[in-house]
Amino acid sequence: MAKNVTTAFVCSECGATSPRWLGRCPSCGKFNTMAEEAVGNEQPSVQKRSVYSLPKAKPLSQVVYEKYSRTPSGISEFDTVLGGGIVAGSLVLLGGNPGIGKSTLLTQIAAHLSLTRKTLYFSAEESCSQVKMRANRLNLNGDNLLIVNDTCIDGLENELDGVEFCVIDSIQAVYTEELTSSAGSVGQVRECATKLMRIAKSRGITFFIIGHVTKEGALAGPKVLEHIMDTVLYFEGENQENFRILRAVKNRFGNVSEVGVFEMAGDGLHAVTDYSGIFLSESRGEEAGCAVTPAQTGNRCMNVEIQTLISRTAFGQPRRMSLGVDYNKLTLLLAVLEKRCNLRFSSEDVYVNVMGGIKLNEPATDLALCAALASAYFDKPIDKYTAAFGEVGLTGEVRAVQYAEKRVQECVKMGFKRVLLPAKNMKTVAKYADKVSVVPILYLSTMIKTLFGENRKNESAE
Repeated sequence: MAKNVTTAFVCSECGATSPRWLGRCPSCGKFNTMAEEAVGNEQPSVQKRSVYSLPKAKPLSQVVYEKYSRTPSGISEFDTVLGGGIVAGSLVLLGGNPGIGKSTLLTQIAAHLSLTRKTLYFSAEESCSQVKMRANRLNLNGDNLLIVNDTCIDGLENELDGVEFCVIDSIQAVYTEELTSSAGSVGQVRECATKLMRIAKSRGITFFIIGHVTKEGALAGPKVLEHIMDTVLYFEGENQENFRILRAVKNRFGNVSEVGVFEMAGDGLHAVTDYSGIFLSESRGEEAGCAVTPAQTGNRCMNVEIQTLISRTAFGQPRRMSLGVDYNKLTLLLAVLEKRCNLRFSSEDVYVNVMGGIKLNEPATDLALCAALASAYFDKPIDKYTAAFGEVGLTGEVRAVQYAEKRVQECVKMGFKRVLLPAKNMKTVAKYADKVSVVPILYLSTMIKTLFGENRKNESAE
């Protein structure tokens, strides 16, 4: 019997429906997000249960704590971003631009897991032959890796007997016959993700799900797709460059600030543990406008170089551009430097870039950013073995930050000879005084004097 199929307009952002097209979604307020979809007698896969069948509530003190076991993926950086390994029964969503290496990364992980665990690769975009060709190119032993090529997710559960890990490539390419809309629509993405969540939680199977991104860089589909996932990862980088950054934006089993660095080679993605060649330039210390800061990302600390460029503006309104640093933070620190240190940027274009494409969001990088801006302003380079960290307030005061000991330890490890840090953090790093010169900074003007001397104004570029 044919279904009574009609059409409705569904918001691609929030999933709200409307019988007619609207330029603005009445639910989330987004513009041009209403798309026409075929709808009919749709039956949700999750049946409503009677309220009397719900389990009886019990006090939190009687809940048994369950310790999650973790399985190594074979790639150390991937395990670090996940929080120490793969948790059984979890859903991991991996998003990124086309060609960034999402399928390559998960093929490598699936091949490694298949050596000891039953693993299934559910390919909806590529044929089994194409997956085989990629595995051969990566020199992977896929004898135990199960592969199935299909787009309907309804039969997936029959293939999961004994499977512990499953890769879905991709969530926008699969569909369920319970809905009449096409694959990739808001309803299909939401329903397929709900099916996978039910299977994962009831049978303890870990799903790695590849997701497409929109032209704005966000994951395509409704936000509920990210809400039901345990971990959401973004693969970032340029296709023309060899290095990739894996960033966790949601993680129920680990730190959301973790990042992993990979290098794309002919035989696949390799974890990068030495970041000096990525986040630090070889010519630092030779040109003005550069400063190094030990940035804390999750549970790790890495030295990152901040580069700035100042040039005379050709228009009435000076430009401010920043990559890797919040624009509002840059504007705030420029105002502090003008007011508290008498550095004039009102007629200068200011450009800021963080090496390696990493994003610095913590306030501990304020002091290094100010040092880089002052270096560009005076056209004086900072010594290549000098690092700085600390939070800068509106009064010009340099405030204490967390993980000071860990930051100084990383600078010692990388061979730095001088570290500028908040004066209130001196007690925690006193034991490193014999290994590195630690310079306490109380005010921003003190940092300017320490790096560029008393006669700095006479040597500044006019």
